[in-house]
Amino acid sequence: MRLPAVTSPTRAFLATWLGLAVTWFGSGLTTFAIGTFMYQRSGSITQYSLFQFFYFMPMMLLAPVAGALIDRWDRRRAMLFAESGSGVAAALIWLLLLGSDKGLWQLELWHLYGLIALGSCFGAFHLPACYAATSLLVPKQHLGRANGMIELAYGAGQILAPLTAGQLLGRIGLHGVVLMDVASFALSIALLLFVRFPPPPAEQRAERKSLRQDIAEGWGFIRTRPGLFQLMLFIGVLNLTTGLVIVLITPLVLSFSNVATLGMVMSFAGVGVVVGGVLMTVWGGPRRRIHGVLGFYLLSAFALFAAALPPSAAVVAGGAFVYLMCSPVILSSMQALWQSKVPAGLQGRVFSVRRMLSLAAPPLAALLSGPLSDYVFEPVMAPGGALAGSVGRVIGTGPGRGLALLLVVIGAVIVTHTVVSYLSPRIRNVEDELPDALPERDAAPESLAEAGPAVPG
Repeated sequence: MRLPAVTSPTRAFLATWLGLAVTWFGSGLTTFAIGTFMYQRSGSITQYSLFQFFYFMPMMLLAPVAGALIDRWDRRRAMLFAESGSGVAAALIWLLLLGSDKGLWQLELWHLYGLIALGSCFGAFHLPACYAATSLLVPKQHLGRANGMIELAYGAGQILAPLTAGQLLGRIGLHGVVLMDVASFALSIALLLFVRFPPPPAEQRAERKSLRQDIAEGWGFIRTRPGLFQLMLFIGVLNLTTGLVIVLITPLVLSFSNVATLGMVMSFAGVGVVVGGVLMTVWGGPRRRIHGVLGFYLLSAFALFAAALPPSAAVVAGGAFVYLMCSPVILSSMQALWQSKVPAGLQGRVFSVRRMLSLAAPPLAALLSGPLSDYVFEPVMAPGGALAGSVGRVIGTGPGRGLALLLVVIGAVIVTHTVVSYLSPRIRNVEDELPDALPERDAAPESLAEAGPAVPG
């Protein structure tokens, strides 16, 4: 018997959101487990950061092509394509690890990089398609809440995945953890098979052009609007600082504690993402969304200054909690701003061009964090190092203190970046200078506002 498809926009969004939550939990398990495995096996921050590099670089390179194709395809089919490909890549990683555990071959770290890159190629389609679909499913006035729910799904995975992975690694091994990731993709695909997304308005649908013309059109839309162009550059710097922070947390904690403590720290940091996601889901963000972006970006900087305190799990967990609590508000406000200013038929192309620059930041962060930590900041903060007698008197010396100093420097960069961005009239007044591109729509009776956070279970 064929089950009926879910056609209600609100229910379709909630089903899609649930699939995201499941997928991000499974991917969080794999990311934490493989990242920890790589760092413990190599003992090198540079080797660990290459994991981040191979994850983000393919996404960045494919982003413009992915956006052009998303505007041609049905959004649901684009998400199915992304989930299926990522699931196959995870399954191949599982087979590689299983064969190594059974002694069929010797596993080297570089074996994983190609499969990580393969999954990243399919991941280039996922978020742009998801955000473009959200604009079709959710009324404009509820975009902040919808994006908050997406960040909430991500944050829930960040809480549960590290804590769960730490417990599961000793019981089912790394290959067992990755198998759970494969199962999460299968469940998300099953949910997508039963939903239907409405098409963009006829006047906003992409005309049949070459891929080069489609990519150029997405870039041209941004380039001819200085406010959006400057916001795109802002996002690039934001992602660079965030990428550095995320890479550095793991070696910072492991410099004075163990993997179990790291799992608890990462889970508590994930609580921050959930709190921020719940806040956005209930609140919807400030009326002027740019204030939500800049205000919470500035707040995140002060969380990094906690790294100057004596090393402890509580201090790192508290700083990570505040830093990541700001992230859903920043990202949801930013995404709602772009969704309201870009026509639905152009969103795949525009979002992917923007995403290309955004995704250039994490590989750069991965490449910078290792050398900066191993060859600059850690040596100068070692006993007898160049800064041991000055800065070392304040924040201490020894393993991990160079990482702490680097986090403090990143915090200072964020403060400076926020002030400079606010002083730019193009960024500060972007919501007034650009007209809204989405039509006014009345919320359906079963609106997202009435649905609220709607966390299943």
